[in-house]
Amino acid sequence: MYAESDYIMISALQHYLFCPRQCALIHIEQLWAENRYTAEGRVLHERADSGKSERTGSLRVVRTLSICSAHYGLSGQADVVEFHDNGSVLPVEYKRGRPKADSCDEVQLCAQALCLEEMLKVEIPQGALYYGQKRRRKEIALDKNLRGLTSATIQNTHQLIAGGITPKAIYSQKCEQCSLLQLCMPKSCQGHQSVTDYLARALEGLP
Repeated sequence: MYAESDYIMISALQHYLFCPRQCALIHIEQLWAENRYTAEGRVLHERADSGKSERTGSLRVVRTLSICSAHYGLSGQADVVEFHDNGSVLPVEYKRGRPKADSCDEVQLCAQALCLEEMLKVEIPQGALYYGQKRRRKEIALDKNLRGLTSATIQNTHQLIAGGITPKAIYSQKCEQCSLLQLCMPKSCQGHQSVTDYLARALEGLP
């Protein structure tokens, strides 16, 4: 069990899987910047996260539901959670683009399900990802493999953030899609860890 002060954001898991350095810049150094991709994602979430609930027949839809897990030390919000009269619960995560090659979206969804399972004392065998670019919903089986990957990612992310050390910069092609590119400076900061420390050193001696 984690103390509430040690909870990490569910979004940190996706940041970690995309790039541990990005995760550290956001959740340790508290840096953030927006680009077209994050802006489009924010608009999509604003549409989904109305905070309203509605009922249609045997289905109740709750939006922007605050969730947490003391066992995993997680907190965050679920974009949409569907409650069916038969007792089944289905989390739905909204994404701006299209399905990714890696499993970062699935891990974020699975983490939401783990929180809901702990809070509601139910089993959630599947969830869904809604991709705005394709306007299509993809059902995701929350199986043993995905749960194992999610659990390992949670542990690794906790260790990174608790350690308080930003990983060294390693430039790759996916850096060009990152909103933190100009803050991270992966080419300039090769071999350096903290962007904050790097900038402080660069400013030394200036009037």
